[in-house]
Amino acid sequence: MHVHAGHDGAMRTTVEITDEQRAKLLKLAAERREKGFSGVVQEALDHYFEAELDRRERVAAALEALGSLAAEEAEALERDVRKLRRTWR
Repeated sequence: MHVHAGHDGAMRTTVEITDEQRAKLLKLAAERREKGFSGVVQEALDHYFEAELDRRERVAAALEALGSLAAEEAEALERDVRKLRRTWR
């Protein structure tokens, strides 16, 4: 991987992508009237990092909830879920 410091605090790097991904990036950048696809990639990375942080927070919250139901509540919930699953198509 090659990395170079940019002029605006951004960093240049080399990342391997497929021809199809490159074509999609170029198309989207052109639709936005951007010369290159760096802005599209930066935006995609920002969205990815935000989604990953959100996912980790949801996992942590779910793990904290483990064991928070009484045995009776857990059994009732499990019965209700099984009943609902039988009606799913």
